Amino acid sequence: MTNSVEPVARGYSGTKEAHLKRLRRIEGQVRGLQRMVEADTYCIDVLTQVSAATKALEAVALSLLEEHLGHCVAGAIQAGGQDAEDKVKEASAAIARLVRS
Repeated sequence: MTNSVEPVARGYSGTKEAHLKRLRRIEGQVRGLQRMVEADTYCIDVLTQVSAATKALEAVALSLLEEHLGHCVAGAIQAGGQDAEDKVKEASAAIARLVRS
């Protein structure tokens, strides 16, 4: 008897490739920032690019949060019980971290 484990479907499973593409683009932005610092680029120009990379990461985070709420939290609420309460608390904590950052 084969013991197979099914992968868990995450809220972002349907948009995983888009997220990976965005994260790779952000990775390139960060490498560009390293090159800017190595080249002694003007501070304000570096800060402008830091801001752009930060906004790009925030956009990914908001998209992941929206998908989490629509998939994981909504599913837990439909099922009810302690898991629903835990998922709502978990999502609230994630939102608080995003707001503080």
